[in-house]
Amino acid sequence: MDKGRIIFLNGVTSSGKTSIVEAMQSYSEPFFYVVANDLFENTIGDKHLQTDYWKYLSEVIIIMYQTAKLFSDSGKHVLIDGILVERPELKPHYDKVKDIFKGYPLEIVEVYCPLDLCRKRNIERGDRREGQSDEQNKIMSQNIRYSCSVDTSLNTPEECAEIITTSLFKKNDKQS
Repeated sequence: MDKGRIIFLNGVTSSGKTSIVEAMQSYSEPFFYVVANDLFENTIGDKHLQTDYWKYLSEVIIIMYQTAKLFSDSGKHVLIDGILVERPELKPHYDKVKDIFKGYPLEIVEVYCPLDLCRKRNIERGDRREGQSDEQNKIMSQNIRYSCSVDTSLNTPEECAEIITTSLFKKNDKQS
């Protein structure tokens, strides 16, 4: 059985990752399962998050990656809705991701949005701090080798989903 593709949508909060995930999950083909930082963060009790947020979040992020591998091993495509940040608990995060997914069909997609628009989205959402995207941007992993990039300030989530699937799936189908 062929391994399912692992598509890692990497971007700061409010950059549009989850909206792209929702657009991609509307497809019949390719079909995607999803693992997400927010989803896995919800597996940790608030008491522990308040005590040592990054310790527990870092542990569950690694578990999330292992879960993505299980989907792939089952021949299922999976989207990772996340962010590669360089925190002491995860350093070097990007290198860890490459090691964890060695031998797997991993594609990392840059989900870009100007920080001023992310700030505006954070305020509108009401469940994020205004400067949260700026804070994450300062600690994002550098020199990531992206398979493709989308800009959510220029494209709708549906257009971004189409760019990603065309770039990563339809291009490979033509080469087969």
